[in-house]
Amino acid sequence: MISGDSSYRRKIKTREELRTILGPRPRARKAIMCHGTFDIVHPGHVRHLMYAREKADIMIASLTCDAFITKANFRPFVPEELRAMNLAALEIVDYVIIDRNATPLENLKYLQPDYFAKGYEYFKDGLHPKTSEENQVIESYGGEIIFTPGDVVYSSSAFIEMAPPRITAEKLATLMEAEGVTFDALRDALAKFQDARVHVAGDTIVDSYSYGTLTGGTAKTPTFSIKHEHQVDFSGGAAVVSKHIRKAGATVKFSTVMGQDMLQGFVVNDLRAQGIECHVAVDHTRPTTQKIAYIAGGYRMLKVDKLDNRPISDKILEQLKASLADSQVDAFVFSDFRHGIFNRQTIPQLTECLPAEALKVADSQVASRWGNILDFAGFDLITPNEREARFALGDQDSVVRPLALELYTRARCKFLIMKLGERGIVAYRPNEERAFLTVDSFVDKLVDAVGAGDALLAYATLALVSTKSEVIASILGSMAAAVACEKDGNNPVAPEDVLSKIDTVEKQVQYA
Repeated sequence: MISGDSSYRRKIKTREELRTILGPRPRARKAIMCHGTFDIVHPGHVRHLMYAREKADIMIASLTCDAFITKANFRPFVPEELRAMNLAALEIVDYVIIDRNATPLENLKYLQPDYFAKGYEYFKDGLHPKTSEENQVIESYGGEIIFTPGDVVYSSSAFIEMAPPRITAEKLATLMEAEGVTFDALRDALAKFQDARVHVAGDTIVDSYSYGTLTGGTAKTPTFSIKHEHQVDFSGGAAVVSKHIRKAGATVKFSTVMGQDMLQGFVVNDLRAQGIECHVAVDHTRPTTQKIAYIAGGYRMLKVDKLDNRPISDKILEQLKASLADSQVDAFVFSDFRHGIFNRQTIPQLTECLPAEALKVADSQVASRWGNILDFAGFDLITPNEREARFALGDQDSVVRPLALELYTRARCKFLIMKLGERGIVAYRPNEERAFLTVDSFVDKLVDAVGAGDALLAYATLALVSTKSEVIASILGSMAAAVACEKDGNNPVAPEDVLSKIDTVEKQVQYA
């Protein structure tokens, strides 16, 4: 396994360690430094490094940390620790450092390498303004900038877009080793879920799958004709979040609003059969929300929603507040689908009912409604997807990492997990060494992506309650989401299925 080979990992140094090794100028052994992203180490990089190596006694490869890479969306593809190991594995490289600054200027001043190597593309059309600034720093202490030949120029981004390398296992192994997390720690965390107590509040949705056979269409209008065969109903929305958490082993209370109808009875009976304590505020003026997908030949032909998105009444709000205030739990989860419970007026009032010591988690799914995850400011964990983050910030242009950082800052949360669909997740926490956490998707065969975010929300919450580890929360949440994607229907994810996923991924990592 890549992460287990320490023969070259010793080359990766902090800048303090490296300054001690180099010593002050003038030096008997000259040092040269190259700086870049090195997302994919390609032939152009190797030629650049080889040429630089010939000009000095000590070769230093400096790479930009994840936090300051904004060149393209979803970059870097390879996380900083793995990029550092890729460089350290090269015989021509003596030392590697991860630069925690946006530019190499501070490290140039601090380390004072005798030479600084730049690619020819930074010189051929005149000195680039940033290169000119670097040159001023280097000349200030008597160093020299060297431009390497530009006969072979490649783009890491072009390689990645053409055929993204499959390095999910390597990236996970690097993250886990850097954070001191083992696969046994993931299993131990799952075992601790049964001690957790969680109160979920949010919008209930009955997800109905109506299956049939396409029999044809009318001649005059583009209307499909489907022969109905059978319908399957699932407790969805915030209700399935409760089921995920309960299935994982925790004790669960659930507060929601539903109409006085048969669907309310269906949901309550379903949840109580799972051992979930239900607190239902009945609103006689609205139906229980139902979303029906009509499916023929494996394709979703049409969706029909039965709902009323009006804000809840003051009377219903007071019932929900009383239910929350009376709860002694480890975590509260607000599962928001913008069907009446949560808005800018009700969220502060509901939040005030929560004890300060409990973990506060929120997820606001706003695919077709006017909601905003920023309404849950100050929560411990929020889990929007990329679209919801862009909607909240009014930002369609920023690449993912700056987008996540801005959302984290504006939301004033303690931990952010941004869901990126098939690309997995990017998470952010306040940490000087490793603020961003990236976890690729663990889906082996996509069947039905509906409900994946709910599974992630549930398992990430329980992991935070049980371990206080953002890394374990990110990994287990992602694994639960993958399990949900690999099965049809909005069903709760069982811990034994997550354990099986852990076993599978561990084998992949060991093989890698």
